[in-house]
Amino acid sequence: MRARNAIALFFLTTILGGIGGVGGSMLGHAFGQAGLFAGGIIGGLVLAATAAKLAAVFNWIPREAFARTVLGAAIGFIAGAAIAVNTLSSPVGPFLGSLLTGVGAVLGARSHIQGPRSNTRAM
Repeated sequence: MRARNAIALFFLTTILGGIGGVGGSMLGHAFGQAGLFAGGIIGGLVLAATAAKLAAVFNWIPREAFARTVLGAAIGFIAGAAIAVNTLSSPVGPFLGSLLTGVGAVLGARSHIQGPRSNTRAM
C-alpha cells in the first residue's frame, strides 16, 4: 500500500466513522440513553465499513484487503468510542479516540499485504 493511499484511507475512515457515530447518536437519542449509545456505535460501524468499501472502489486498498480493513476499522472505532465515552469532560479524549478508527483501518489493510508470518526455521 502506498503512503498516499494509507493517508487517504486513514482520513476517510476517521471522518466517516465520526460522522456515523454522531449521526447515529442523534437518531438513537429518540429512544433514550441506551438508544443514543447504540445508535452511535451502529452508525459509526456502518460508515466505517462504507469508508473501507469506498477505499476498495478507489483502489486505495486491494479488494482482498476489504474484510481486514473493515475489521481493523471496527476494532478501532469500538476502542475509540470507549475512550470518548470515558473522557467526555475533555475535548482531547474524544478527538484522539476518533483517530483510532483510521489507525485500525490502515493496520487492517496493511496486515493483508504483509500476510501471515511463519515461525518455522529451516534445520
